[in-house]
Amino acid sequence: MKFIDEAIITVQSGKGGRGCVSFRREKFIPRGGPDGGDGGKGGDVVFRTISQKRTLYDFRYKRLFKAENGSGGEGNQKTGRKGKDLVIEIPPGTIISDAGTGRILKDMVEPDEAFVVAVGGRGGQGNKKFATSTHRTPRFAQPGGECNTLVLKLELKLIADVGIVGLPNAGKSTLISVISSATPKIADYPFTTLTPVLGVVRSGKGEPFVVADLPGLIEGAHKGVGLGIQFLKHIERTSILIHLIDASAINPDSSLSGYNTIKTELASYGKNLAEKPALVVLNKLDITGAKEASDIFIKEAGNIEVLTISAATGKGINRLKQRMASLLAKINKDEK
Repeated sequence: MKFIDEAIITVQSGKGGRGCVSFRREKFIPRGGPDGGDGGKGGDVVFRTISQKRTLYDFRYKRLFKAENGSGGEGNQKTGRKGKDLVIEIPPGTIISDAGTGRILKDMVEPDEAFVVAVGGRGGQGNKKFATSTHRTPRFAQPGGECNTLVLKLELKLIADVGIVGLPNAGKSTLISVISSATPKIADYPFTTLTPVLGVVRSGKGEPFVVADLPGLIEGAHKGVGLGIQFLKHIERTSILIHLIDASAINPDSSLSGYNTIKTELASYGKNLAEKPALVVLNKLDITGAKEASDIFIKEAGNIEVLTISAATGKGINRLKQRMASLLAKINKDEK
């Protein structure tokens, strides 16, 4: 499941350090020649992909990135210190292009891939470099090279880390609107969500991650009933699933029926969907009778991990976000 995450940023390499104008001043050497050193090169701006990054969320808060300037040269032919390179970490799959022209500069595909997007200014030469047999005392040096400034567009096709599945009216749209900045259509009728909605979630622990509100599944979905197979396909690429259940609609005589319907559809579709790591989440605990029904569900669920929330009031939401982040971190660690 993909959507486009974009950011416009400005990057600036470091200026080169100025060359030094200096002459040797030592005892017993009355005519010491020029000894001004060269300036240091300015730092480069480098993009590097790291697999732990999943979104461009951090670029919402910082838009200007500057590498360090090079230091000026010194006497005694001392070269100035080189400016430190600025390394900007981005997720694999990020396309870097010129924001003005749209020209693609680099498609960063592989993890730990590096790309120098702006080269630092060269260091200026000191006056020692300008001494000749006919001009032995040059009183000038070369200025450092100017920085390179670029306005860039970063574009990432995101793959959802978490897929929220459940029967119609389970509250998926409300949940994703609460845990992220996504604004799905919300109403009390089946199939409010006609296309998957994605949002970026920050749990306060680790990297942000992407959650997909997937359209309601119904019995027979694996055969194309309702919104059908097209949305089961979206679930294939998610890392974990959230089984969202309307606790207020649980039938005490068959409390697991809704959960089993979803599990059956996932298993019938194949692709090992039913074996994906999952959290069962009972929603709408703010509604009268939901707490009692959820207690029955949890008892019958046995060893299945069950969380209870109210997306409408926010109860249990922080715990859910932290649990999702922990599960994703474990999966990423196991895959290394």
